[in-house]
Formats: sequence, C-alpha cells, structure tokens
Amino acid sequence: MKNEYTLFTELVKRKMNIDLSLYKEAQMKRRLISLRNKSGFADFSSYFHAMNRDDNLLQQFMDRITINVSEFFRNPKRWDVLKNKIIPDLLVSRKKLSIWSAACSTGEEPYSLALLVKEFFPSIEINILATDIDENVLQLAKLGRYKKSSLKELPDAWIKKYFTVENGIYTIDQTLKEKITFRKQNLLADEYPKDLDLILCRNVLIYFTDEAKKTIYNQFNASLSKDGILFVGSTEQIFRPEEHRFSLADTFFYKKI
Repeated sequence: MKNEYTLFTELVKRKMNIDLSLYKEAQMKRRLISLRNKSGFADFSSYFHAMNRDDNLLQQFMDRITINVSEFFRNPKRWDVLKNKIIPDLLVSRKKLSIWSAACSTGEEPYSLALLVKEFFPSIEINILATDIDENVLQLAKLGRYKKSSLKELPDAWIKKYFTVENGIYTIDQTLKEKITFRKQNLLADEYPKDLDLILCRNVLIYFTDEAKKTIYNQFNASLSKDGILFVGSTEQIFRPEEHRFSLADTFFYKKI
C-alpha cells in the first residue's frame, strides 16, 4: 500500500507535471510537512485538495519547493573566473554568445551576466535566456526591482550607472533588461534549448536525486555547442564529469567534450 506522501507526489505530478520523486525525499518531505502544518492541514490528502481550490496555497507550495535565494554576483570569485578565463576562451572561436541561466529565480543571475558583458565585453553580442519553474518569481525577475541587500557585491559606480533608486528599491536599467528573455521551464520535464555557449545552473541541483542530476547533466551537455561551458554552484562539484561528456575547465566550470 502506498504511503500518504507517495500518493501526494503522484497527485502533484498529475496536476502540475512536477515530479517530486526526483527531489531528495527526506529534505523535500520535511519542507512540505512544515508548510502543510503551518497551513493548517493534518495530512497530505486534505492539503492537496485544498491546494486544488486555493491559488494562494498553490503559490505557497511552489515557493516552498523552489529555492529563491539570490543576489547579484553570488560567489564573486567564481564570477572573476568567468570574466577573466571562461568568456575570453569562448570568444576565441565565437563572435557572439548564447547563454542560458537555468533556475534563474528573481533574476539577479541573468542581470549579472548582462552587466558583466556590457562592462567588460561591450562589443560582443549576447542573448540570455533565463528560466525558472515558478511563474511568480519570473514576474518579479522581469520587473528587475531589488532591495539594496541584493546589490551588496556591486561597486557603487555600477549601482549608479545601471540602477535607478526610489523608496529604497533599485530598478535595473532597460538596456540590460533587453538582453534577457524570461521563460517558464521545468528542468525535469520540459525540452531544453539548443546551441548554447554557456549554461549557468547554480545552487539548484543539490536538491535533486543523483538519478535526476545525471539526466540533467546529460541534457545540459546536449544543449551546449562545441566546447560550451556549464557553470554550477559552489556546492555542486561534478565528481566524474567524463561520465556526462564534460572535462574540468576550472573549479565549478565544465567544458563539453
């Protein structure tokens, strides 16, 4: 007989095409029990049926299963490697860059990319696709409005140059917004884009099972053009990159082979 949580995951998959079995169970189950109890439900069956009727509960569920913690130039030393080594190496054989920021949350990562390229590679044409499973955070990303705390890694000169501030909220410049296309994407279900030069997927894969990660790495590889680069988070080192047809380009950067 199936347990209550397993039945819940099957109902969620049928309704939303989100397969919770591909997330680490103990971690996800703990998060969802906490949310369920906080919402006033004693079991997953009554909680799911309530979500079916209440859009607010559904959005709270989406917010809980997606991890929306972000800031501009998160882990700045890795961005230095991207600027000083990875992008220059890519540009040896390319005149423009096609980049995917996967699981982009509220947009700090793709805007960081647009800002970095504009500052240090101004003659290069770029296209940035930014995706997330959560439509709510995508709407926030499109607005490009942030609290000062999200900008702590930015020099004051860049803040003055690329943001307007009103009532403590910093809105990013339209010229950077124009470089980015935001789109809903489920990494575990939807088709991946193709012919990419650089993929960033950082601080997300740690929540998936090993099997799900293998599938995602292989699909990222298929999405990249020749010698394309995958950039992962600081807790997401790929220990056997050759199994997914990658080689180590630098710490947390992997080249397609």
